[in-house]
Amino acid sequence: MSRLALLSVSDKTGLVELAKALVESFDFEIVSSGGTANAIAAADLPVTKVSDYTGSPEILGGRVKTLHPRIHGGILGRPALPSDAEDMAANNIRTFDLVVVNLYPFEQTIAKPDVTLPEAIEQIDIGGPTLIRAAAKNHAFVTVLCHPEQYPLYLQQMTDHEGEVTPGFQQDCARQAFWHTATYDQAIATYLSGADAEAEIDTATELPQRWTMTGLQRQQLRYGENPHQPATWYQTGNVSSGWAAAELVQGKPLSYNNLVDLEAARRIIAEFPPQVPAAAVLKHTNPCGAAQGESLAEAYQKAFDADSVSAFGGIVALNRPIDGDTATAMTQTFLECIVAPGCDDEAKAVLAKKGNLRVLLLADLLSGPAQAPRAIAGGFLVQETDNIEDDPSGWEIVTEQKPDADTLEELLFAWRLVKHVKSNAILVTNNRTTLGVGAGQMNRVGAAKIALDQAGKNAQGAVLASDGFFPFDDSVRTAAAAGIRAIVQPGGSKRDPDSIKAANELGLVMAMTGIRHFLH
Repeated sequence: MSRLALLSVSDKTGLVELAKALVESFDFEIVSSGGTANAIAAADLPVTKVSDYTGSPEILGGRVKTLHPRIHGGILGRPALPSDAEDMAANNIRTFDLVVVNLYPFEQTIAKPDVTLPEAIEQIDIGGPTLIRAAAKNHAFVTVLCHPEQYPLYLQQMTDHEGEVTPGFQQDCARQAFWHTATYDQAIATYLSGADAEAEIDTATELPQRWTMTGLQRQQLRYGENPHQPATWYQTGNVSSGWAAAELVQGKPLSYNNLVDLEAARRIIAEFPPQVPAAAVLKHTNPCGAAQGESLAEAYQKAFDADSVSAFGGIVALNRPIDGDTATAMTQTFLECIVAPGCDDEAKAVLAKKGNLRVLLLADLLSGPAQAPRAIAGGFLVQETDNIEDDPSGWEIVTEQKPDADTLEELLFAWRLVKHVKSNAILVTNNRTTLGVGAGQMNRVGAAKIALDQAGKNAQGAVLASDGFFPFDDSVRTAAAAGIRAIVQPGGSKRDPDSIKAANELGLVMAMTGIRHFLH
């Protein structure tokens, strides 16, 4: 008797080729449902519809079609167990050797703008996960495939082992199947956790929340932060978004540190929409230079000149497609990576002269993760990312001296950047260019000293941003002595009056944002 395969897939990639090989090379009969059956029949291949096989019609608009004893008995039955064999014979149940199922496109549906809750609910697959889990549980007797990428591997197994597959292959497929359903259920639970606008949730009966994250392995990296640390890149969500969607135009594969730095660079450049050209140069996730300019080449050169020593071996992010002039400027020094939303042909030809330089094109540099997890012993922490929009109209100008429009814009430029500097953080800028960066210091006075020393004489007439409040007025006085004209800081210290008094004595502008931007 021919062997039996159940095929029911949403993603029909490779479906016809698989069905053809099963029928013509390995003597399978195919049972299928809905659009899968139609696609197989359209290819002139024999197929039995699930409703014909079970003798029960699809009902409830297709919601119930595979939930039937002839289907699940054939998947879960253990032919080697006499009691199972007896039950199957008594109920006219044949064994399925192969189950090929993937699920309704729930994640693709909820990614659409303005999707409604009822639309999302209809993309919650019921029969599919049940089939996958049943076959995965009984993988000693059934092979389950849930990704088109597995089809060639299965057919190769069948060819190499005279129409059989190895137990190890079946177990590996079962493992992948359970990951497939787990990821699917996680996406649904996560969506429903944020989709309660249309229904009241009784928090009195709500169980403690769970937060999980799963990803599909994209690349085994050479190592992590250091050569002795193994590392892997996993992609979450839609594979056409985030860094997985970036095109590596040239250069070696990305490393762990490259990806960490690139994400930090993306977060900075996302602060500057492409209406005004902007560039950022990073080293170890901190900006060593960032600037806006009349052209992209000017913005890059200003950012590079802000700290040309640290820029050596750095990461560059641009908010506009790379042109020839900018490419020429960037090839004058050693850089690790460049990321931009595009690159013209002239620029590609210029950059190609630096063969080891990694050049990535990522059309969407603005979109990032909504939440940021961090591992701790015995668990992890999750916070929303610091994506609050900084609006100077909500700031309080606490000094007698008030900023003019240009000074306010300069303070906003500095404030947008200081949130991306490791705390304690102090940033000095002028003419929309960083002049000094004090990053990751144990006290704010030390961070201010580093930033002001780096700015040097250019601090005269510049502005200063602090990611946290000043606990004393010493940093205000140090800034004024260096020539700083205006300061932006969150405020909130019980000694704020001391800082304000010092600023007034010294003729400074001071803006308090009411928002803190620590980055640990």
